Amino acid sequence: MGYKQILPTRLPILYLICGVLIAVSVVPMYFYASQVLSINSITLKRNEMLLQNTITRSLADDIGQRQKNLDSMLGNLVSAIQVSSGGDLTTKHVDAPELRALLENFITSSPDLDYATLLNEEAKGIQAGRIPPDDFLTTDLQRAFGAAREGRAFTGQALGIGAGNDHRTVMVVSKPLMAGTRFVGMIGVIVNLNYLSKNLQDASKAGLQAYVVDGQGRLVAAGSSNLFTGQDMTKIDIVKKWVDSGGKAFLAETAEFTAKFDNEMLAMVGTFSPVPELGWAVVAQKPRREAYAAITDVQWNAVKWAVLAILASLIISIFAARRITGPLDILTQSSRAIAKGDFSQRVQLVSRTEFGELATTFNSMSEDLERFVEDLKRAAEENRALFMGSIQMLAGAVDEKDPYTRGHSDRVTRYSVLLATEMGLPEEEIEVVRIAAQLHDVGKIGIEDRILKKPGALTPEEYEVMKTHTTRGANILRPVQQLKRMLPGIELHHESLDGRGYPYGLKDEEIPLEPRIISVADTFDAMTTNRPYQAARPPEYAIQIINSLARNKFDVRVVRALSALHERGALRVGHRAAVVTEEAATAAAAAANAEAPAVGAPGD
Repeated sequence: MGYKQILPTRLPILYLICGVLIAVSVVPMYFYASQVLSINSITLKRNEMLLQNTITRSLADDIGQRQKNLDSMLGNLVSAIQVSSGGDLTTKHVDAPELRALLENFITSSPDLDYATLLNEEAKGIQAGRIPPDDFLTTDLQRAFGAAREGRAFTGQALGIGAGNDHRTVMVVSKPLMAGTRFVGMIGVIVNLNYLSKNLQDASKAGLQAYVVDGQGRLVAAGSSNLFTGQDMTKIDIVKKWVDSGGKAFLAETAEFTAKFDNEMLAMVGTFSPVPELGWAVVAQKPRREAYAAITDVQWNAVKWAVLAILASLIISIFAARRITGPLDILTQSSRAIAKGDFSQRVQLVSRTEFGELATTFNSMSEDLERFVEDLKRAAEENRALFMGSIQMLAGAVDEKDPYTRGHSDRVTRYSVLLATEMGLPEEEIEVVRIAAQLHDVGKIGIEDRILKKPGALTPEEYEVMKTHTTRGANILRPVQQLKRMLPGIELHHESLDGRGYPYGLKDEEIPLEPRIISVADTFDAMTTNRPYQAARPPEYAIQIINSLARNKFDVRVVRALSALHERGALRVGHRAAVVTEEAATAAAAAANAEAPAVGAPGD
């Protein structure tokens, strides 16, 4: 009796509809929300790991590129010293002014170079720099000298010197100087690593701690002041993973671990990216409660939305579903754009739900990625500017040896780039022409001044020596891998289509396009500038002579481009040429068509 009074005899349809609406709206929403939360949690974790990976990879690439540039600069310096000294670094020659000038120019070429020394096989020599080496650095320089005696390059461990505002992190790098297989000396350099500390400080934000360790797990540099160079970091699991790899890992690795900080065990997430050039690794780590804070927020907001969904109608359920799927589509599109390299994408989503917070987090990640990519591009541009500056410095040193050819390399470079552009060459090939033209006479650094600066006619023997500047230049630059494509333009710019050029007497298609372009630009500048053996000629006269030698000596396409540039007024000759009489023009044309240049012309 009582049981029948409790249960109604008829179930109202309102209750049934409400139950169905609640079931239809809540159950799918529950499973849908669970899936969304799972996906978002995985996405946020992946994004945090991706951010750490991007930061460490960017820093590692920057360190590696700087080391490659330093190695290239040291290689250039070693080549220049070998050429200037002739392999003789005995006590009476090691202090030569030209060697001291090379060392001082090398130090001033980069703010990251604090000190450099040139030592002969008796450990005697010269030095230049901003700081004197202390006892620790002196010991490392002695180790470097011992390695050089064995024919090995040397890279020392990072050392902290000075205190307070004068504190800096440095390391010793050296290369041996060899005459064939015989050891003759060493170039030792103290490199300032303070740039690394600054970059690590910039990266250490929002709870992220970034630092660099060597192959034994010792600290090289850090973005925080509570760590010091040389500190053992192997108690941290992510560092121990790096050390256990034997310094041979080539890919970044991310892991979750626990570590003790200030007597507190913290759950962490960290990443290391190797720097193969130095056997170092860049490490970034962050407490998991901060790294995954957004996941907790998402979960809490999801619970609130689930409660609201129970009280909502079918219309609210549909509206809520659309509100859920819409932001996900936006996030997916933005993720795809970033995956394709467009880091400028932002999620345009105004919402006070967890998706709004997710969009904010996503946009913050995109901004960080865009900033680090821009930093990487800027570092690449700075490294390229440093590379080009080194090339111009070397070319300028050659031009300064001969007062008659001062500025010659810059003018030939300008004419060559104009010709290559006029001929429609791709930008990559134009860049090859630019660098090859800038360095086309670098071999003259090895020509004796009595020949190079001789104001009168050269003897046949002197002229043969002068002609070796093409192969000398190629041999000087051949060890530099980045200049491999420029070697034909440097070595072959005096070859002639008829096979009467030097050094190899190549013909027609045996001569690449780059030296053909530089040959025309070189000849044009030689004819329109004052030389010991001739007065400057007007551009019209020079082009007339060059046109007369098309097909025999010069490439017709290049000559045609030169004429087109002149007709448009694009060739700017910044000096006054001598007036050419008909007799002088006839004589010059006859000399230009001769089998070889007249003895007495010191070269262009």
